Amino acid sequence: MEGRAAALGAGTVLNALATGTGAAFGIDVETRATVELDPAADGVDGEIAEDADADTDLIERCVALTTERWGDGEGGRVRTDSDVPLAAGLKSSSAAANATVLATCDALGLAVGDGGRASDDAVGDDGRATDDAVGDDPDGPAVDVTRLEACRLGVRAAREAGVTVTGAFDDATASMLGGVTVTDNDADELRARETIDWNVLVWTPPERAYSADADVARCRAVAPMANLVADLALDGRYGEAMTVNGLAFSAALGFDADPAVEAMPHATAVSLSGTGPSVVAVADPNDPETDLDAVADAWGDRPGTLRRTTTRNDGAAVE
Repeated sequence: MEGRAAALGAGTVLNALATGTGAAFGIDVETRATVELDPAADGVDGEIAEDADADTDLIERCVALTTERWGDGEGGRVRTDSDVPLAAGLKSSSAAANATVLATCDALGLAVGDGGRASDDAVGDDGRATDDAVGDDPDGPAVDVTRLEACRLGVRAAREAGVTVTGAFDDATASMLGGVTVTDNDADELRARETIDWNVLVWTPPERAYSADADVARCRAVAPMANLVADLALDGRYGEAMTVNGLAFSAALGFDADPAVEAMPHATAVSLSGTGPSVVAVADPNDPETDLDAVADAWGDRPGTLRRTTTRNDGAAVE
């Protein structure tokens, strides 16, 4: 009983720490999970390929919750390997949780919804997006588990493992579904999802920042700005939302705003990603006024790593 899956890293449009509303977008970096289930095993053993000493509680919890819900409580092993740096603001925990839940579903022989384009009636009477918004029909004969169901289970595991303050449903949906998502993290509800096509430049400094250690009180102090960002995002003005978010949360979390200011003349948008420390600049490939090469030149002397990638709209998948 073996399963494999991969899920996306993501960048931030709106940090949810201030108000519970968040937004994020999938990028072309992946975390992959392999799960081997054994009905005779007592518990789950986890391994993170990049760091033998890293805490594996999250991925182990994902396997346990998935087999409890859709299997017979099988134990076994889970291993992840990733292009997403740990504790860098690029949603490594969400990607690991999503990949692990999907890989466990695969090992159980379950068919997972594969997403798709939103239908015209993809928003319910309450204004929230439905499973149809991601092409996952929970009543479809070929679907045992929708990606939103799998995503919510991973968020539950993240809360139980203590790796997130808000539950990070925004990060989790962007990783699972691709595109840009806007969510209510308090209710784990998807409010909006759209495809988006940006070129992406990520600067990741050497230091690390763990989401669970973020100063929530200072983040809540910028709630008026977060509400403005939410309004912009729900109006489809993702670039403006992202840049305002970056300035507000850099100040709240004590990060230097200079990298964002350096990028602004050349990028569609730029923001601190998550609780940092990575800064993400994006460019519309159809806009001749954008120039990520100029941003890379501006950031090139800073310590750390520069990564070029793109957005992705397909999301996580069983391999």
